[in-house]
Amino acid sequence: MDVLEALNSRYTCRAFKPDPLDRDILLKIMENATRSPSWANTQPWEIYIAGGYVLESIRKGYIESFKSDVPTDPDIPFMSDWPVQHQERMKELGIKLYKHLGISKEDKDAIEASWKLNFKLFGAPIVIYLCMHETLSEWSMFDLGSLSQSIMLAAQEYGIDSAPAVNLVAYPKIIRKEIEISDELCIVLGIALGYKDNESSQNTFRSNRRPLNEVVRLNGI
Repeated sequence: MDVLEALNSRYTCRAFKPDPLDRDILLKIMENATRSPSWANTQPWEIYIAGGYVLESIRKGYIESFKSDVPTDPDIPFMSDWPVQHQERMKELGIKLYKHLGISKEDKDAIEASWKLNFKLFGAPIVIYLCMHETLSEWSMFDLGSLSQSIMLAAQEYGIDSAPAVNLVAYPKIIRKEIEISDELCIVLGIALGYKDNESSQNTFRSNRRPLNEVVRLNGI
């Protein structure tokens, strides 16, 4: 698979099969992804990968917290005050996704069940947790963003789907209970990996992108 094909075929998988991933393939994905650039080669990422019984324990804790309405408490606070245009795009995404799934805005149970998938970790067999030292700035977080894209594109090469999601790190205390992650590290982002569930309508939805002439401004070209 070439890079352009990987970029255009990658999407956020919201329902995975339980099939495990081959350990050697997982390590190959990470070996290639960690070629990502970073400020002065600081390589600020610390990477923790959970699967098997460890991930099942995390998943169980997440589901119980969701059912009990435990407030999320991520190391990096979720954004709350989005600019209007960003709010509009998020609203549009929600409307189109629920329409695609056949869920009406009055069907609170179906909406909750769809939202609950986040806290089931989408049923993924693997979740990668990207961390960085608490003293680092947004510049290093930018480097983690570069790494996350590289992980997902490398996964595409092996036919493995992905879902980057902030809700995967919504309960860092639960993650730290199962994985020994230093308190000096911020758990920034989770990336679920696995093989898509072809039976789920969640995986036939595709979000749109802004037209290029609205996003890119050419100057002197």
